[in-house]
Amino acid sequence: MQSYPKQLANEEKKIPNFLKFVFGGSAGMAGMCFVQPLELLKNRMQVTKGQASLVEVLGGIIAEKGVRGLWTGLSAGLARQATYTTTRLGMYTVLFDMAKSADGTPPGYALKAGIAMIAGLCGAFVGTPTDLALVRMTADGRLPPAERRHYKHVFDALIRIYREEGLFKLWRGAVPTMGRAVVVNAAQLATYSQAKQMLQQSLQIKDGVLLHFLSSMLSGLVTSVASMPIDMMKTRYQNMKVVDGKPEYSSPVHVLTSVVKNEGVLALWRGFLPYYFKIGPHTVLTFIFLEQFNKAYLKFKYGD
Repeated sequence: MQSYPKQLANEEKKIPNFLKFVFGGSAGMAGMCFVQPLELLKNRMQVTKGQASLVEVLGGIIAEKGVRGLWTGLSAGLARQATYTTTRLGMYTVLFDMAKSADGTPPGYALKAGIAMIAGLCGAFVGTPTDLALVRMTADGRLPPAERRHYKHVFDALIRIYREEGLFKLWRGAVPTMGRAVVVNAAQLATYSQAKQMLQQSLQIKDGVLLHFLSSMLSGLVTSVASMPIDMMKTRYQNMKVVDGKPEYSSPVHVLTSVVKNEGVLALWRGFLPYYFKIGPHTVLTFIFLEQFNKAYLKFKYGD
């Protein structure tokens, strides 16, 4: 390994921008392999109109497809991470580095939130087609057998949506998806950075897996509470039925008002447990993988 002098300035030890995108997407994909069952449970509960407990939904999936059925839609989950997370985390880290002061001081909370929202908007738009495929593939089992789409994998889903519904339908639900991304990224990315900074300063927790875990769990809790109503709206709208050319919902707002009117306000948080236990651990895993990818690159490139 090439040896670099210890006095090499920190500002010279940088990760290339293209690798920030690669590491961000790879970290999200690695995390998704662990939490896909929770994504499946969350989506199934959200599209169910009426009371359906977590245990009932879980039991139904296992009874129908076995334990392997809990990873239904994994190809779409990975594709979503490869598009959405690659874009949002890559842009966030690039913009975050650009916003640092000359002495390396990180930006304040307000600027972090702004950077996170911009990154989230871009990522959500790029990732909407794969997000649509993920919602439909994971929710398919709640439809009557005659109405199921039976997508084989994410590429089959994307091709069939394009052929059967048209190119622009791949971006169905883009507006609520982007709205959710604003909330998620403002809460998740900015809160993660802020929590990490506070834990280091107030509790003197050293940089490492424990710090990343605690920061991610705090970030995931805030994110789950704030974003779930928009996520419910997005999921229902992307999975809605179209009968004789007439869609079930006229707009994402119609989804929101219909759910509140017919199922109650608390229905907007239906599936909260799998949502948090997905978004919390996925946040933990994503940032842990991301931090480790960054450290591995710096060690390989520059040594200790």
